[in-house]
Formats: sequence, C-alpha cells, structure tokens
Amino acid sequence: MSRSILLTARGICKAFGPTRALIDVDIEIARGEVRGLIGENGSGKSTFSSIVAGAQKADSGTFTLNGQAYMPKNMADAQSRGVSMVIQETGVIPRITVSANIFAGRLEKFTKAGFLSRKKLNMAANSALDAIGAPEIRGEMPVDMLNFEDRKIVEIARAMSTDPDLLIIDETTTALAAKGRNLIYKLMKKMLDEGKSVLFISHDLDELLEVCHTVTVLRDGIAVDTLNDIDVTVDNMRRLMVGREMEGHFYREDFDGSNSGEVVLEAQRLTLRPYFKNLGLKLHKGEILGIGGLADCGMHELGKVLFGFQPSLTGKTLKNGKVIDSCYTAVKNKMAYVSKDRDRESIIINSTIQSNITLPSLQSLRRVLGFISPGAEKAITDAQIKFMRIKCRNGRQPVNELSGGNKQKVVFSKWMGSVADIFILDCPTRGIDIGVKADMYKLMMDLKRQGKSIIMISEELVELIGMSDRILLMKDGHFSHETMRNESLTDHDIIRHII
Repeated sequence: MSRSILLTARGICKAFGPTRALIDVDIEIARGEVRGLIGENGSGKSTFSSIVAGAQKADSGTFTLNGQAYMPKNMADAQSRGVSMVIQETGVIPRITVSANIFAGRLEKFTKAGFLSRKKLNMAANSALDAIGAPEIRGEMPVDMLNFEDRKIVEIARAMSTDPDLLIIDETTTALAAKGRNLIYKLMKKMLDEGKSVLFISHDLDELLEVCHTVTVLRDGIAVDTLNDIDVTVDNMRRLMVGREMEGHFYREDFDGSNSGEVVLEAQRLTLRPYFKNLGLKLHKGEILGIGGLADCGMHELGKVLFGFQPSLTGKTLKNGKVIDSCYTAVKNKMAYVSKDRDRESIIINSTIQSNITLPSLQSLRRVLGFISPGAEKAITDAQIKFMRIKCRNGRQPVNELSGGNKQKVVFSKWMGSVADIFILDCPTRGIDIGVKADMYKLMMDLKRQGKSIIMISEELVELIGMSDRILLMKDGHFSHETMRNESLTDHDIIRHII
C-alpha cells in the first residue's frame, strides 16, 4: 500500500556565484517517513534543507506540500505552513530569554494594547519545553546561561511549538549527548505515529541506518541515488557519498600507548564551579590524551580552563613551567584550542577565511614597524585551503557562506598554520563527513609523530577508544577512571565509569 506524499521537490537549482550548490534535485518525502539526506561537506545538504525551510530561495524548480504549490517567503512563512527546522549550528538569539527565543517572530500572540504579557509568554514556553521532555529548562531563563546542548534543546522546542508536518533536523544530533539525542528520537517517533515526516541530515552513518527508512545521497549538488529499506547500508552510503569504495576503518591500528614520559602540560588543583573542583592532569609529549564522559560532566569546561578561556578559581595550568592564565598566554606559548561550539568560540563567523586562518599567526608575521605582508597572509591561507581541501572560492570568501564541515576545516587550518605544539580539541569531528573525518584522524597521528601533544575531549566512545593513548573518564566533576590504550578495551568498559 503506497503512502501519501507530503513534500515533492522537482528540478531544484541553487548557485552562489560560480558555485552550483544544487543541480536539478528531485526528492519526494512520504508521510510517516524519516528521509535521510547525506553527502560530503559542501554537497548541498544544508542548502536544500534551508530552501525547504524558507531560509533561502531556490533559483529554479518547484515544490509541492500537501499537494499544494509551496515556495516559502521566509522561515516564518514555512512554519505557518507546517515546516520547521533545527539548524546545524547555534540558532538561538543571545541576550534574551528562553521564552522570547521559542516564540521569536510570534510575540504578537502574547501582546495586548502594545504590552507584552511575560507571564503568558513564559507559561507557553514552559508548556512547549514540557511537551518535548525538557522540564529542567524554563522560559524565564536567560538563554546565555544555558550550555551548548540546552541551547539546542531550546531550538527544538521552538521548532516543535508550531506542530509541524515536516521537521528538518540538520546535523543537530552530532551536537548533542545522550540526553538530547534521546529527546529527538522520541519526538521523531511521535511524529511518525501521527503520520508526519522528518528530513534527517547526519554524518553518522550508523545513526542514519538506525533511524531512516530511506536515504537520499547528494554529491556535488546532484541527487545521485535514493536507497530504500535493505539497500540502506553503511557501505552503500559511503560508496555513493564519495563516488568510490571506501575500505578499512578510520582509527589507529596500533595499540602502543606509550609516550616519552616528558610532561609538557600540567594542571594542578583546577576548580570551576559547579563543574569540577581540585582537578589535576598531566599531558606528555607526543601523547593523545582522551577525556570522555557525559555532556554535563565538566569535560568541555575543563578544556576551556586549560586554554585560559575561563579562569580557574584555584590552582594553575603550566606549560613547560609557564603559567597559562589567558588565551593570549596560551597562544603565545604555542597552544591551540578547538571548541565544540564552533560558531561562537572557534571562528569569527562574519569575517573571511583568510582573517580566520591567519589570526593566530599575526604576531609571527609582523615585520618592521608592525607591518604584516598581505602576500605572506595569502600564502599561509592558500596553503591551508589546499592542504585541508576547503571548498571555497578563495581566501576572501566570508566563513558564514561555507558548509558546516568546511567551517570546521577553517578552524583546524588556523592552528595548522601556526606553530602550536599542544592541541586541545573539543569534539573535533562533530559535523564532519566520513572522508574528512578520516583525514582529521590522520592529521592527529601526523601531529603525534611530530612529537606534538593532543588533548581530545569527546562524547563519542568509539573515537576515544580508536584514537587515544590514554583515556581519563569524568563523572560528577572528577576523574573516575584512567585507562591505557589496549586491544581489548570496549565501550562497555568506559560506560560503567561515566554513568
């Protein structure tokens, strides 16, 4: 028995200057279906989904929604017609409350005679948060006081508050730990039970295999194939994404977790309330030190303190005997930091690729009278664009025009172009496709072979096991277990120390 079609896209095209992002894309999404949309970074996934959600306009082509012509003027128009989207990066509006974020653009519902009823607004927001299973977040809270994951949950509440027929999830699950992912999976099941649909974008092929009925593959802006039922396999998805067979695995094949014994970074009695107290660790030369745990265990905040991004209430961080008490001293002492919250903390989103890549290197590029050679800046930028295979027009292109994966490449590039010898990487492969993920792991191993040291903070257990020489597990603000790299280590061995 055939299912009724909710959304039809025919001949959708979109170009950004000379770059053709979408080329005659045809897709049909049935009611009661989770449609996966995959492809390498820059393949057109986010462009297509943003057009459906009203954030961008197609250059040509047609849509129908519930059998009616559909081409939304903006995201508010799309929401009013039953299409909501949770974007890949942070989509909350800073410096306002949670409730104002949830009902942004719809505040007239709570306004009478020109006055906004904050009580009614907060009550409606709380109802929306309760409905998705997030009662710990309240409408009157300032959104800036929330962590990265809870801000994403606010975005989910905003999307679901319109009771959509089609929910678009663009790489959101890669930003969430177990709590947030389970919340989304429950909402997806509820929508399917009600005969609604989900367009699901993810780089996690195992996740796609678990939740999707069908998967459409984009490559260089073209919909190359749609896999159904038994044809939805990891091998088929990989092959169609990259246009070739991909063999082997991404992680290290050796099980030698030894190091030089030379301590290059030491944390002594670090405290950041309410996350951790009197925490200490040592990082050795040429070591990949993995730090794992649940999202709220304090590991992400620890990375910020180690880099001087946030001050510790007690203790200190020492690099080769020198105190690291700010980001400035960290960079001056050849340290690098990649934040989980990329757009807010790792790149200048409205600046150019070149400005971002050369930022940590400006001091070393200075010549007489502080002059910085434009040619030297361009040379560093061009080298990194080529080395990291960043899909862009040139180094003068604004970062906010790039796909999520190419933004992450820019983040890595700025540190590769510097002279850093210690790298603090917080969820470094979030939002990166399988081909680039493999390249990132190879890059980490190259850094290790050069005698450089890495602290890798990750919520992905297989990544911790696959790449770390040594793993520190955090629970309730302290290190609950330490384990060395070994062939028999499994995710079950880790889970019992973090839950």
